[in-house]
Amino acid sequence: MASKNETIIKAEPGKQEIFIIREFEAPRELVFKALIDPQLVPRWLGPRELTTKIDKWDARSGGHYRYIHSDTNGNDFGFHGVIHEVQVPERIIQTFEFEGMPEKGHVVLETARLEALSSDRTRIVVQSVFQSVADRDGMMQAGMERGVKDSHWRLDELLETQLNN
Repeated sequence: MASKNETIIKAEPGKQEIFIIREFEAPRELVFKALIDPQLVPRWLGPRELTTKIDKWDARSGGHYRYIHSDTNGNDFGFHGVIHEVQVPERIIQTFEFEGMPEKGHVVLETARLEALSSDRTRIVVQSVFQSVADRDGMMQAGMERGVKDSHWRLDELLETQLNN
């Protein structure tokens, strides 16, 4: 099923943040589970042409995570972070860092809020705060928008499968 929902990415010039807004045709509890369940995350996270492997996943307040995207040429792209708060099924606050940066310290603080619009419709609003405008702009130029949109389409497909089981 093609989603009628579109991912909106707002990045105002000169600001260190990005807002990602998306609605899903699924109950908030199910969407939240897809965001934190290590069995479900690899099925939707990342561009479709990459595979995702969970290395570490402790989705609780004070936990941490690490996952690796791999392409068909054998290249690996690692990401990790610390989970500051998990408030089921409303909010996740965590850091995010791409391990492929030439220098350490390009940490992003992400807050994902899930709002139940109805019993079977959920809106996610993610605020990503970067340490500098240059970091934010670099992430946008690196293709983040395509990766986020592809992940959301894949999440739509996963949620539909979960709802039909």
